[in-house]
Amino acid sequence: MTAALPDLADGDYYYQSLGGGHFRSTIHAQGAWNEHEQHMAPASGLMADSLERHEPRADMRMARLSYEILGLIPGGGFQIETTTLRPGRTIELLQAELVANGRVAIRATAWRMITSDTAAVAAVEDTAIPAPDECKPLDGPAIWPGGYIRSLEMRVAEGHRPGAGIVWLRTQHPLTDKADSGDLARLMGLVDTANGIAARVPPGKDSYAFPNLDLQIHMYRRPEGEWLGLDNAVSFGTDGIGLTSTVLHDLQGPFGRAEQILTLRGT
Repeated sequence: MTAALPDLADGDYYYQSLGGGHFRSTIHAQGAWNEHEQHMAPASGLMADSLERHEPRADMRMARLSYEILGLIPGGGFQIETTTLRPGRTIELLQAELVANGRVAIRATAWRMITSDTAAVAAVEDTAIPAPDECKPLDGPAIWPGGYIRSLEMRVAEGHRPGAGIVWLRTQHPLTDKADSGDLARLMGLVDTANGIAARVPPGKDSYAFPNLDLQIHMYRRPEGEWLGLDNAVSFGTDGIGLTSTVLHDLQGPFGRAEQILTLRGT
């Protein structure tokens, strides 16, 4: 039986803020696997935004975000509940839960760490990638359905193939109708797209579904700007489990990595 379509907010943004941690998704947050669910990408951006706003400290920043996807993320209304799991002077662990229809759909934890001047020893081993203006437009909706994918501008570098590639993303839509989210939340709201940019097999009927169960993000630098670059590689194992691994970039260069464990399912 096909699920009923959710009651969506109407607007040129991903979420309508209803106050008190309550939100309603728009068509721009619609997922690719099912039309009645949200895509993990904007939902994770909204949760990153909620974590950033939770008891903020100017001397600290989030360095790791870990998302567990506990089931389908329903479209429509939901709330985000944010708490401090482990307070500390130099390290804190925060948690956010996206609750929809009485169930936790996503649980996120974030390590927030004190910052200091380490410029004298700073070094990065990740390799730079071609800039967006050196890449060609990519028609994402020709590959994937859903309102979220239609909301993106995508550029693809030379050498892209099934299983590996470099893609840049940006969106003109703010996370919420308030349009007051920072660069970190906006870029975190694009990272989950990594699982679909260089799929080893085409999604859809007579192929495989390969949804991710989690999203792990580590950042050695705070990202800036509106463009997110994904230097992506996808591995499928022999027993129904896969892994998408991505080096994350902004226009200044690489800033971290993302990992997504996949469940491979024949369709």
